[in-house]
Amino acid sequence: MEYVDQVLAAVKEKNAYEPEFLQTVTEVLNSLRPVMARHPEFQKAKLLERLVEPERIISFRVPWVDDQGEYHINRGFRVQFNSAIGPYKGGLRFHPSVNQSILKFLGFEQIFKNSLTGLPIGGGKGGCDFDPKGKSDNEVMRFCQSFMTELYRHIGPDCDVPAGDIGVGGREIGYLYGQYKRITGQYAGVLTGKGLTYGGSLARTEATGYGLCYYTDEMLRDNGKSFEGKTVVISGSGNVAIYANQKATQLGAKVVAMSDSNGYIYDPNGIDYKVIQEIKEVKRARIKTYLDYVPTAQYVEGCRKIWTIPCDIALPCATQNELDVEGAQALISNGCFAVAEGANMPTTLEATELFQSKGVLFGPAKAANAGGVATSALEMSQNSARMSWTFEEVDQKLHDIMVNIYHNSAKAAAEYGMEGDLVAGANIAGFLKVANAMMAQGLV
Repeated sequence: MEYVDQVLAAVKEKNAYEPEFLQTVTEVLNSLRPVMARHPEFQKAKLLERLVEPERIISFRVPWVDDQGEYHINRGFRVQFNSAIGPYKGGLRFHPSVNQSILKFLGFEQIFKNSLTGLPIGGGKGGCDFDPKGKSDNEVMRFCQSFMTELYRHIGPDCDVPAGDIGVGGREIGYLYGQYKRITGQYAGVLTGKGLTYGGSLARTEATGYGLCYYTDEMLRDNGKSFEGKTVVISGSGNVAIYANQKATQLGAKVVAMSDSNGYIYDPNGIDYKVIQEIKEVKRARIKTYLDYVPTAQYVEGCRKIWTIPCDIALPCATQNELDVEGAQALISNGCFAVAEGANMPTTLEATELFQSKGVLFGPAKAANAGGVATSALEMSQNSARMSWTFEEVDQKLHDIMVNIYHNSAKAAAEYGMEGDLVAGANIAGFLKVANAMMAQGLV
């Protein structure tokens, strides 16, 4: 049995009940076959076996009290996956779906995503099965304080620097940071996504959505296309989707559909990102509320059918495995020529393979949505230097990083005989930097 097959078989046996983790490991390792064939020293050092095993998983209970005085117990995690090229870096997710499999998948992806940025940050992820939706500010504060009371002992500016993710925005980061500072007495850059008044970075809020569009724009231009005059469908209506809408619009496109977990809106005249921003960030309401602002728009219950709307470019920005084969077939039938992932692994393996077989330009998440973590690392740099950069400075650095990610991925794919396969290219480019660092550091 070939080396990669042996590793995959062992991973599937050990992690049989972790489907999301198995999905990402299968995708990555399959694309690394030509790399392992060219580098027998990696096999001798059992590099893949070490890579797929997290350095550390921390699991802990999170007790908190609601406004009615009732006790609640949630389960928290931090997966510190790989620190070969720098301190662990990756978001915290607060959502009922959070479990070890999802966080291992996210942490594993984060290794390569962080490597692709060119910045010295390792891969990690964390979170809790707590749902901040419908909770008061005081309830969220009490939960965050309890969560950080355990997490603080495992993180630090030169060890592990969490950020936000689904369910963890500026409010939650503020409460988490306040508790860290309260316990340790240290004013340190231990979390990113902070408010501008206490060490945050300009352009961090916009970074993942902007970065997605910078990457997609470079992918389009390298293939003789552009956003100008094109129709775009964006799933989701959170931070990534909102700012992807803004940047795509600025680049000349028209975003005609967005969604949340209840359904989607369709506005052939173009969706105003400012309205979505007010609905989601100020009112914390459902996307259906868009009709109160734009009565001519349409709302459809259920979010899966958003991919049936004709478009040139699709940007899935909601959650993992939201775009399946059925959705992919609908997009292809309606003439979609480019898909780039704004969420983490939003496209199933089967749908990804279908896009690639039909010649659809496909930008994988670990490359296309790396703008958020890249700007988090820029926030870390500013914290370490006790200084701040202008919005324009951060945005330019972000743009350059995303352009480099695209070209490095394309170059790696071509070098290993898979020209045009940006999924394989991103995996290979991200892997090689981590692999060489692990080889240099010995058996750790």
